[in-house]
Amino acid sequence: MHLANPDHGAPAGPTCVSAAPASNARVPTILLVEDESFVRDVAYEILCSAAYRVLPARNAADAVRAFHCHAEGVQLLLTDVVLPGRNGCDLALELVMGGGCVKAIFVSGYPENSITRKGLQHPGWFYLPKPFSAASLLHKVKEVLDELPM
Repeated sequence: MHLANPDHGAPAGPTCVSAAPASNARVPTILLVEDESFVRDVAYEILCSAAYRVLPARNAADAVRAFHCHAEGVQLLLTDVVLPGRNGCDLALELVMGGGCVKAIFVSGYPENSITRKGLQHPGWFYLPKPFSAASLLHKVKEVLDELPM
């Protein structure tokens, strides 16, 4: 499997580049936030291979910039719970408060905890434990995106 490396070529950080043409409005856009480059690379490749538009970000600050400059909007936030300087639940809350109606999947290698439970109280927000398989990631993404709008 070829892995797109957001550190060396694939979009990461404050860019507004996506993995699919912007003219394809029916393709859901996923904001992928993961500080571990290997996990981000693998998730990016899995999601792109399933024809999703993916905006990868290394941290919450990069994610906020990508979210605000992406004109078509983001339908799903896929974020690690533990990020440098901020947790994924707080990031999701900021994006919602900033006008986004975003569904979210929180990914963590730790068991559900108070941060995750706080986030899961919001409608349209879900949890996916690490490690995850390609099949479980794609199943959860499809399940969340197919739900009725928030």
